[in-house]
Amino acid sequence: MTKTKILIVEDEAIVALDIKKALIQLGHDVITMVTNHDDAIRSVEKNRPDIIIMDIYLNNSLDGIQTAEDIQKIHAIPILYLSAFADDETINRAVKTNPIGYLTKPFKREELKSTIQLGLYKKEITDQLAIDHSHTSLGLNYSYDHINGQLFYGDMLIKLGIKENALLRILIEAKGKPISFQELEYFLWPDTPISKGALRTLIYRTRAKLEYKFIETIPSVGCKLTPISSAMEPILKSIF
Repeated sequence: MTKTKILIVEDEAIVALDIKKALIQLGHDVITMVTNHDDAIRSVEKNRPDIIIMDIYLNNSLDGIQTAEDIQKIHAIPILYLSAFADDETINRAVKTNPIGYLTKPFKREELKSTIQLGLYKKEITDQLAIDHSHTSLGLNYSYDHINGQLFYGDMLIKLGIKENALLRILIEAKGKPISFQELEYFLWPDTPISKGALRTLIYRTRAKLEYKFIETIPSVGCKLTPISSAMEPILKSIF
């Protein structure tokens, strides 16, 4: 299991070491400890941590909230604030950076543990929503990336021709509704005369890229895309 990579930004050495010890005991990986804004930025660019534990008041440096704002311009990394202060002005500034938590010093290890767990869960859900928004799962480990117009089998890119890609996108956007052969010809070759078998050949090639599992042809009607639900995948994998 991959350990969570955590960056500690804390200018008090004893406190930083105490945080590091607690995190290691919780099974996390402390990638480094830094004491100021500039080193925090450099560490983020180099190490890309999963979570940052941020002190707010940093000596001889921009404070932790400003540091968090600058980090978020580079990467959207969850921030957990640790501070000896809990005045309204500080909390209101901190809230604007959308932290996963705000713990006051001295912190309790159980609070640290639960806040990190909630932060990781929130990050996982947010990342998954972003993926789901830009990808259509076809089932059996196939997915289509709408943003880049790419078909994947797991992490492997499946190369599609221009017309193959256009056909697949049309069928995906139809959401299971059959598209007539006449409509497909019009969408794919709007201004170009085509041979009688051009569409049939294109459908065959595209079906082959998907192992003949998703594109269904309906005689004298057209064709449609039928994504396979996750509940059916184990059954179909055993068949194929």
